[in-house]
Amino acid sequence: MPVVGDALHGLSYAAQVAPADTFVHLVGVSHPSPAKAEQFLTIDLASVAAAVPVAVTAGVKHFIYVSVAQPAPSMKAYVAARVRGEQLIRDSGLSATFLRPWYVLGPGHWWPALLLPGYWLAELTPSLRQTARRLGLVSRPQMVRALVPPLSSRSVEFASLMSPIFARSHSPEELTCFVGRSGSLV
Repeated sequence: MPVVGDALHGLSYAAQVAPADTFVHLVGVSHPSPAKAEQFLTIDLASVAAAVPVAVTAGVKHFIYVSVAQPAPSMKAYVAARVRGEQLIRDSGLSATFLRPWYVLGPGHWWPALLLPGYWLAELTPSLRQTARRLGLVSRPQMVRALVPPLSSRSVEFASLMSPIFARSHSPEELTCFVGRSGSLV
């Protein structure tokens, strides 16, 4: 069942998280770029800082966080915000799964596909192979497939905080929170 709240203010959705035992955090700035460095702190990091105490208070046993590939040669502010988000989760004592894609291809996010020949060449070069694989591009279906095992194996119920871009909302202040049976992505 969809629930609307403010991703930056945990109290706006806290009552709706229990009885979930897995919390999936999918909040972040749309179309990240180095120009959005401040937003990585005020949205990406702030949303996880709001979500972690909510998850702990609700008795959530497992936190799933979509982070970013590390280390990375660019997008330093984005990587730093996601690393700090991971640390907040670790410090909370929650069991966690961190998914670390470099870039997720999908609707409105196809331009990096132009780099695929460069990735292919880098994978053929021994000194670049590991970096090319770590910073590889993934599709939205691959991300969904990566989310299913942690949901299926660890939980009966889950709460998923989704950013407006995933929720198809037009307000950056909104988040959609789904509570449902594990293994089914609502």
